[in-house]
Amino acid sequence: MTATFATRIDVDERSIAWIVGTRVKVMEIVMDQMASGWGPEEIHEQYPDLSLAQIHGAFTYYYENKELIDAQIQEDIREADQLCAELSDPVFRKRLRELKPKS
Repeated sequence: MTATFATRIDVDERSIAWIVGTRVKVMEIVMDQMASGWGPEEIHEQYPDLSLAQIHGAFTYYYENKELIDAQIQEDIREADQLCAELSDPVFRKRLRELKPKS
């Protein structure tokens, strides 16, 4: 017997997994769980438009593709850290202010 599930996950051209019919990435669900320790019910409170089945489906996809998604999460964190460092650099901020049109 084969089971068929209603929750579908699509992967875009950048290999990012999305819950079909939503604007929610699997990675977002996973990161919420990692950061807060939330279980599916608490995540459902934060994403009331998602069903518990969709949340569990996201976790299923994550555990089946853990290495890839963990690498994507680490890359996003690295990019965010780099952006924060650039934006907090006083020389860079001065250059941005100089580029801003004067009113």
